[in-house]
Amino acid sequence: MGTREDIIAAAARIMRSDGYARATTKQIARAAGYSEAALYKHFDDKTEIFLSVLAEQLPGLVRLLAELNSREPGEDVRADLVEVARTAIEFYAETFPLAVSVFSSRDFLAAHRDRLREVDPTAGPARPLRELAGYLRGARDRGGLPEGADPDALAALLLGACFQQAFLIDFEGGPLDADEVHALAERLVGTLTAGW
Repeated sequence: MGTREDIIAAAARIMRSDGYARATTKQIARAAGYSEAALYKHFDDKTEIFLSVLAEQLPGLVRLLAELNSREPGEDVRADLVEVARTAIEFYAETFPLAVSVFSSRDFLAAHRDRLREVDPTAGPARPLRELAGYLRGARDRGGLPEGADPDALAALLLGACFQQAFLIDFEGGPLDADEVHALAERLVGTLTAGW
């Protein structure tokens, strides 16, 4: 690994244990084995590090959704949705320990939200909803969903259920069992798509 990757890996460890709000760039640099100056050669601030951790150290929910939107859709929208649900549950379960401290104060949340918009206006918790709704809109237009299906509502229902399940998994302290997560994803999608 190189300096940048070491810093991201160290940041992921620290943010998982201490949360985003309590993690400092000095602490991250020290844990990675570098000076804080070396950290700033690769990142402007902690927000950029946080976004890199989300993109590179956690299950690739946004990456999967972007891929679904860029490829020719398969025949089986349900199979795609099961893959999305499985990845979303894993992503949200991994993200809770990192991101929950962002909500520790309204001022901190506002500052984080403002900086996030400066770094990447498309980033943030609504991005997966937009990406999934876009995929579902395309699937509906190609006949893969019922004509009256509401892509925005379907995306919100599926990702909201995944978020809730991930919260419960994380709250209970249970490790993610791949087979159980896949079975849960299949049940959520099966219920959502019943009658198609």
